[in-house]
Amino acid sequence: MKKNKIYCSDTCPFCQRAYQLLEKRGIAFKKHYVKSANDWDEVMALTGRNTVPQVFVNDVYIGGFDDLSAADQSGKLDEILAQ
Repeated sequence: MKKNKIYCSDTCPFCQRAYQLLEKRGIAFKKHYVKSANDWDEVMALTGRNTVPQVFVNDVYIGGFDDLSAADQSGKLDEILAQ
């Protein structure tokens, strides 16, 4: 089963926007809160980035909120969901 997850912090406004976009599209996801140095190490190992949100849809790495929004607008998100 493919997974949708977001590495996030609830104090991050871009995380909130990512939640809203995914929820508006009806895409269920699991939040992975980034709080400790080990959490940040995991994010860096998976994405090469040290910011949140970091979004995965159908186990495909999308990127941050700007990347998610661009994928939604371009139709790429629909392609990933159809996989």
